[in-house]
Parts: sequence; C-alpha cells; structure tokens
Amino acid sequence: MKITSQEDFWGGVMFIAFGALAIFIAQDYPFGTAARMGPGYFPTWIGIILVVLGLMIAATGFKDQGTGIGKWPWKAMVLISLAFIFFGWAIDNVGFVIALFVMVTLASAAGREYRWKEAIIVAIVLIVGSWALFIKGLELAFPLWWWR
Repeated sequence: MKITSQEDFWGGVMFIAFGALAIFIAQDYPFGTAARMGPGYFPTWIGIILVVLGLMIAATGFKDQGTGIGKWPWKAMVLISLAFIFFGWAIDNVGFVIALFVMVTLASAAGREYRWKEAIIVAIVLIVGSWALFIKGLELAFPLWWWR
C-alpha cells in the first residue's frame, strides 16, 4: 500500500500517539464507572476517541490524494508555544486581561497573514467573552490585573 496523502496519514498518526499517551497516563488513576467517574475516566475515553479518529484519518491517507507535507512551520510552532507558555505564567502574575491579550496577539502573529488590528479586535472579544464565562459565569478566581 502506498501513502497518497502524507498530511492525512501523519495527522492520523499524531492523533493515535496523543490518544495512546492519554490512555497510558490515565492508567495511574482510578477509572470509576459512568455513574461515579474517577479521575482516569475522562482521559481514558478521550484517548480512545483520539485513537479511533486517528485510525480513520490515517486510513484516508491511503485512499485520498494529498498535496504533500511542505516545510516545517517553525515560526508558527515557536510563536504558538510561546503564547501558551506565557499565558500559563502570566494568568497568575500579570492578570487575566494582559495574559489573554498577549496570548492572542502572539498566536495571531503565527499566521501567514498577520493583521494587528484584527488581532486586537479578536483579543478584546475573547477577553470580554472569557471574563463573562469564566469569571462572572463560573465564578473562577482569576485576577483581572496584577494589582488585584
């Protein structure tokens, strides 16, 4: 069999790997039942779903015609990774608003067509929506600013 769509095949392999990793890590936690879910229940089922989806996606790599995998997007990988790392650090140190704003603008810069005005609008909408959902709706105790 010949792989005709590299992107589908390797994307499926990635799903399978992440799913298998989730299942492997979840083995250390009690599984529980559907009525009384343990801490291993959710990651195990997510891992199973990822493996099944990965198998389906990888299988299409043998029947669909793809364009091939291009060069590795280093800029996007670095900027998106930095955005998530910064957010994880900043949410407790500089506050919810700045952490989310910087994360969105950094992640937006990873795209092929970066427009700073659009990134700012998306960041503002995401900040307001996240504030409404997480801080007001779910009453999570994230500090909005570093001084609060």
